[in-house]
Amino acid sequence: MSEADLDQMGAGVGTSAKTMEKIAHENNKLHKRLCRLVGQAIGDFNMIEDGDKVMVCLSGGKDSYALLDILLTLRERAPIHFDIVAVNLDQKQPNFPADILPAYLDKLGVDYHIENQDTYSIVKRLIPEGKTTCSLCSRLRRGILYRVADELGCNKIALGHHRDDILETFFLNMFFGGKLKGMPAKLVSDDGKHMVIRPLAYVKEADTERYAEVKGFPIIPCDLCGSQENLQRKQIKNMLRGWEKTNPGRVDNIFSSLSTVVPSHLQDRDLFGFMDLKTDGVPNPLGDIAFDEEPCSTPTPGIISLQQL
Repeated sequence: MSEADLDQMGAGVGTSAKTMEKIAHENNKLHKRLCRLVGQAIGDFNMIEDGDKVMVCLSGGKDSYALLDILLTLRERAPIHFDIVAVNLDQKQPNFPADILPAYLDKLGVDYHIENQDTYSIVKRLIPEGKTTCSLCSRLRRGILYRVADELGCNKIALGHHRDDILETFFLNMFFGGKLKGMPAKLVSDDGKHMVIRPLAYVKEADTERYAEVKGFPIIPCDLCGSQENLQRKQIKNMLRGWEKTNPGRVDNIFSSLSTVVPSHLQDRDLFGFMDLKTDGVPNPLGDIAFDEEPCSTPTPGIISLQQL
């Protein structure tokens, strides 16, 4: 429920002050939670430092709006100084409402830049009808944003990917790419010149969806790929949502595992020195225990048992 909706409700007949107060309280809790999670991710990965100029990539979707909003809040509270510039890449998609973002950013009073590049025509020309456009679109967009970051003097590029995006990418790479690879919260760009950060790394998509409703962000749909309903990513998303419904806590555990890796219990010979592994007679707490929870024991709350897999 947006803030504008709250005002209308307050004027409506039958809406009690207690109900209004409860809604406002829940909205405030959501804002605090987002600030805490974004602040935690920034701290855990040292994403933003004193004197940084952060380019926040604003697509017009719920996640990038939430990212910009929360970063502006944290900037006011932070003990360090950093600058923010919002950047939108106008890809010249049909019916794109070019006036919405400038009007929103003018009202917000934030520095911004609109980059006009017709990547839509390139994608439509090179990708056959019915095929997934995301890969090419992403590569084109990435190259343009790197150039814009240089031109604006930004040393950090903030993207609006959240926890669900990270998990979906992990399973996409596993199922379709044969790799244990995810979407890191912080990385150096392909060209080695830019630092890319994802401050929403700990934030659930459900929270950005609700926050967008609360804040009444002027969402702009993507006409380029929004109609592609059978994307592999959407299949993974449905799988994760199904797990969350049938086995609450499973998705949380999977996300936690991305930060708790035991290389000696995988099979990447470049990551762990299996070839040079020798016995030394010293007890190893990691040892040969592949799974700490016995299948027959009573599962600890929040921990997945083998029967649930």
